[in-house]
Amino acid sequence: MILLLFFILSVVLSAVTLVSRNKAFTRVMVLLFAAVLIAITVHAWLSRGRTELEYFTYDSTAVLLLSVLALLTLPTVYHGFIYTRDDTVKRHNIYHSGLIALMAFMAGAYLANTMTVLWIFVEATTLAVAVLIYHDRTEMALEATWKYVFICSTGIALAYLGILFLGFIYGRGDAPNLSFSSFGAVISSANPLYLKIAFIFVLVGFSTKMGLFPMHTVTIDAHSVAPPPVSALISTTLMNVGFLAIYRVYTLFSGTPVLSFMNHVLILAGVLSLLVAAGYMLKAKHLKRMLAYSSLENMGLVALALGAGSYGYYAALLLIVLHSLAKSSLFYQMGQLSRILHTFRLDDSGRYMKLYPAGAMVLMTGMICILAIPPSGMFISELMIFRAMVANSQWFILATAVILLSFIIYAMSVRVMHVSFSTPRNEGEFKLPGPVNPVETVSQFILLAIVIMICFWQPPFLTDLISNSIASLPGLK
Repeated sequence: MILLLFFILSVVLSAVTLVSRNKAFTRVMVLLFAAVLIAITVHAWLSRGRTELEYFTYDSTAVLLLSVLALLTLPTVYHGFIYTRDDTVKRHNIYHSGLIALMAFMAGAYLANTMTVLWIFVEATTLAVAVLIYHDRTEMALEATWKYVFICSTGIALAYLGILFLGFIYGRGDAPNLSFSSFGAVISSANPLYLKIAFIFVLVGFSTKMGLFPMHTVTIDAHSVAPPPVSALISTTLMNVGFLAIYRVYTLFSGTPVLSFMNHVLILAGVLSLLVAAGYMLKAKHLKRMLAYSSLENMGLVALALGAGSYGYYAALLLIVLHSLAKSSLFYQMGQLSRILHTFRLDDSGRYMKLYPAGAMVLMTGMICILAIPPSGMFISELMIFRAMVANSQWFILATAVILLSFIIYAMSVRVMHVSFSTPRNEGEFKLPGPVNPVETVSQFILLAIVIMICFWQPPFLTDLISNSIASLPGLK
């Protein structure tokens, strides 16, 4: 009943926010929703293993990803208040109504224990985030919004075909029952051909959300025009939704003869994601697009981790968590950078350390964290991925990944250092830096500090959640 109350309150708060005539009242409603989301996360921790409303279960993976969303809720809301403070009341309300809806849909997707319910919530996130992408009402925003809706809907349709093939596992007797627990009871007797086809459709379909090759382009365009706090969610918690959908199916199929096939497909998708990310980051001229391709790189590493197995399983979930914290902090910083430099274009950027030292420190610290350079906790994740590849004698994949990551490290570090210290290549007309309070960077430093802390110490509750999430996977050592 508590979960039902959460969904009812989310709908009410989103609707009230939409029709509000006062910005202050809207902000109170958004903060109330943030408190409700944090409360349902606490409830999920206290109810681990339980099922509510028949279609939602508080399993370890769901609690882990829901906790990440709850941790990012207040920073996202705070930076959203700053971004929309000069908007009209109507646009201000539409933004926050969409934000509430998006977070509620993501929470539902994390907790769903049935493939069809998960699919419904994933499709719902598409509609909610489309409203947020179009917030600035520019031609580029309109184009990116339609691209996002069209490609994501196409991807979700492909994922639905995968769900249909999952239904064939049952034959005609019990096809409507698509819960993950019921799948586990009959999956061993399923036709491997159906499993392979279903996995391909699910991987390609939900990669629109995960931002994984070959459907990665939709998130790249969305990042260029979306408000920075929205980009922070698209690149982290929303990508986690796509990952979760693929991971649920992978876990179900891991005890069948198609495990090797799935691993090969994931490794191929991961390597191609790294290749595309490296190629485009080397020529990136837009800072938010650069960060978007960095997300593609990290999702490629997650795919490689799953494909490598063994230590890679733990590394995949740890990387998902740490990437969410590090990448969101960088996107929050983009909102401040745009007010100081009045641009996201690389050639027009420079001297950021002189103009706003706190922001420049976030950029450089975030760069170290997201590139998995010690003392970033992401270094531990990537080291575990490489260790899994060595254990499997996947030397060619290991060498390819290291080479591509070297290009990515070079591309991002050169650009961040240029923004921080160099003179803009296009001087143009000088514009006075906009007002930014250094207090705005506090949330970013906190998130990055957590990423660095994980390099030296992983809290027992974190290791426990990840270990329970991967307990059913084969080949663990």
